[in-house]
Amino acid sequence: MTREEWKQYRDSLQKPTQTISLDTWTKYRDILKKLSDKAADEFRDAVWNINGRWKGVGLGLIPRDDLIEFAYALVAKYGEGTAAVACELYDEMAKLSGMNLAPAVPAELPTINEVGKAINGTIKQSVNENMVSGTVGRLVKQVGQDTTVRNAIRDGAEVAWVPAGDTCAFCLTLASRGWQYASKKIVKKGHAEHIHANCDCAYAVRFNDRTNIEGYDPDKYLKMYENAEGSTPEERINSMRREAYAVDKKTEGSDNSELIKV
Repeated sequence: MTREEWKQYRDSLQKPTQTISLDTWTKYRDILKKLSDKAADEFRDAVWNINGRWKGVGLGLIPRDDLIEFAYALVAKYGEGTAAVACELYDEMAKLSGMNLAPAVPAELPTINEVGKAINGTIKQSVNENMVSGTVGRLVKQVGQDTTVRNAIRDGAEVAWVPAGDTCAFCLTLASRGWQYASKKIVKKGHAEHIHANCDCAYAVRFNDRTNIEGYDPDKYLKMYENAEGSTPEERINSMRREAYAVDKKTEGSDNSELIKV
């Protein structure tokens, strides 16, 4: 063993493992969820509630530009909140790890064109109030996740996609990747990868390999993925979805038919 290797070993003994408690992580995740849910609820009430902004006249009778401008205002209002919360946790994690870094910077908000594209895209698929409102909530969540990922790329930190309770097959697949150095590979079209509506999963950040989130077990998720039927990622994900649906149907579930208990 060289002197440098001995020094690294000695230092590792002096630096205890840092585990973020499940309670702390859940509180963080819940704050993000409340902000995104609040935006979705306000949009839903404004459009579909008879006492709302448009008196329940129906989605088709609301000028699309007005609808998008309202959605954009909600995304800006609550997106600033998710970004601030993400910055706070990021800075706290850096401090706990003994890192002397510049304060985390909030990610840029989606442009009104991005909001319009998202809203129009959802309406083309469905005019269901939960789906359209969920798009607004997703955009709010996106800002918080972008904040974590962009700052992690800046500082060379690691990130992991941490599932929340019952989760979808694709989120579970992402979680199975474990901790990875943040890079532009997890950013698509300027935003963090795979952020969808009605999802409580979130990116966690760490600055050394001694830090972890209580309950986060990528080896377990990877085993679930590898044991799924299929020879391609798509086939295995679909197999996991079918299995989750079968379990849900057997137990007379109805709302979360494709969610997997982790």
